[in-house]
Amino acid sequence: MPNEMLGKGFVQVYTGDGKGKTTAALGLALRAWGRGLRTYVGQFMKGQPYAELTAAARTNGAIVIEQYGADTFVHVKNPPDAADVRLAEDGLARLRTALAGGAFDLVVADEINTAHFFHLVTVDDMRALIAGKPAGVELILTGRRCPPEILALADLVTEMTEVKHYWRNGVTARDGIER
Repeated sequence: MPNEMLGKGFVQVYTGDGKGKTTAALGLALRAWGRGLRTYVGQFMKGQPYAELTAAARTNGAIVIEQYGADTFVHVKNPPDAADVRLAEDGLARLRTALAGGAFDLVVADEINTAHFFHLVTVDDMRALIAGKPAGVELILTGRRCPPEILALADLVTEMTEVKHYWRNGVTARDGIER
């Protein structure tokens, strides 16, 4: 049963081309954990060993993270690979279960906006997640290029804007910071 402390759950979107969308969602999960709330994070298009997986394992099930992606990149210029579509479909099913099951107070659909942009999920899939959200569960959707229809349904929208990024100077992803 969702925690009564939360009260009404809202729909939050973290989008934009700046760094920090997943980080913001994970920060919210950490804050929730500090108040006794449980979080489920479903990561679309991710199958690499990010450090948040190790950190979540240390929360004794208070923060659960599952990945719905291969350990390779999806390329937007190619049609979606059938295996990537299946992983996304399986992820949607697991997100629906996490939302409806009563075990989690926060549910994060990490990179679902990007998965839509890459034609792995539809706007209707995203709408159905929002419509299926129980009243006492917070739902967070992250990723670049959130569809306008989803922005309109959200209660809170934060757009991350890149002002300056060290990647432009050749700095690659660093352990503990970007992965």
